[in-house]
Amino acid sequence: MSQKTPIVTLTGVQKYYGDYHALRGITANIGQGEFFSLLGPSGCGKTTLLRAIAGFEDISQGQILLDGRDMEGVPPNRRPTNMVFQSYAIFPHMSVSENVGFGLRKSGLSAADKRRAVGEALEMVGLGQYGGRAAHALSGGQRQRVALARALIMKPKVLLLDEPLSALDKKMREVMQVELIRLQREVGITFILVTHDQEEALVMSDRIAVMFEGEIAQLDDPETLYRRPKSRRVAEFIGMMNFLPAEVLGTTGTSTEVEVAGLGRATLEAGQCPNGTQSGTGEIGVRPESLTVLFEGQTAEGGREAAGTVREVVYYGDMTYYDILLDGAPAPVRVSMRNMPGRRVLDFGARARLAWDPRAMVLFG
Repeated sequence: MSQKTPIVTLTGVQKYYGDYHALRGITANIGQGEFFSLLGPSGCGKTTLLRAIAGFEDISQGQILLDGRDMEGVPPNRRPTNMVFQSYAIFPHMSVSENVGFGLRKSGLSAADKRRAVGEALEMVGLGQYGGRAAHALSGGQRQRVALARALIMKPKVLLLDEPLSALDKKMREVMQVELIRLQREVGITFILVTHDQEEALVMSDRIAVMFEGEIAQLDDPETLYRRPKSRRVAEFIGMMNFLPAEVLGTTGTSTEVEVAGLGRATLEAGQCPNGTQSGTGEIGVRPESLTVLFEGQTAEGGREAAGTVREVVYYGDMTYYDILLDGAPAPVRVSMRNMPGRRVLDFGARARLAWDPRAMVLFG
């Protein structure tokens, strides 16, 4: 994506809780109108960083700029942000309209203008007919929409989302992911999402910051994160990746020659070697969908074919996942195959041929 004008600038942000170092020099720019995600396991610092942007946490060192203004000493209610919490914080004794308009109490707007603003906010989230309903009578997805409308009615420049979909079931979460993408595009403001769900981040984000132990391990667009992770830790966290031992045979110009256990010899370009020029041994990472089972009559492009034995078969209807122990490899690799009409499912213990493509590989030292 093209670089957007920063609406949030983080420079060397540090946060200590006593001796505990929660944020360790976070530096990043978040663009105007960007859907940005902070992704990482529990305790990595993503929610602490979100709360620091909102003003609910003071930082120990560094600088946070919002729309070019230093936020040091600026309280949450004076920042151009609003936050949707994981719990939604809906007031059960109020109606939907009263919940959505709660922040307008001291706005100075007339009663008619408040009603108009509430109506527009409810229409925006698809709840135009729900204004008079009691908040406690709403479903989880509807409560989430009310929380969004209540935040958006204040017209923030940055909307902060703290795992807002975690309380929903899988089907509703998928529906709301699409709704949030649509809503963000319509309102055009910056969304910053905190999540530990890799798939959610990949689906919704323009860019993702993967965090471990208070640091950003990699900040990239979803495709780059998935296809070109910069470390094994990021590769393991973003989806499923197979790892095979590899011997580095040599480097010529920008290319590196490797011998991969179970697959054979491959030539990798510089972008496939995040640790730069290497020698000796390493590991090749390759995604399950980048390995293809060859059936009768099929051949591999360029003769890049490997053989092995099926050690596990997991059928999901649309997909079948195989664990295949390649000849010469120390452990099985996971292979995902879409179940097309006429394509049979291999049995446990069957011999299998795999096609592979060196362009799908990443070398880790």
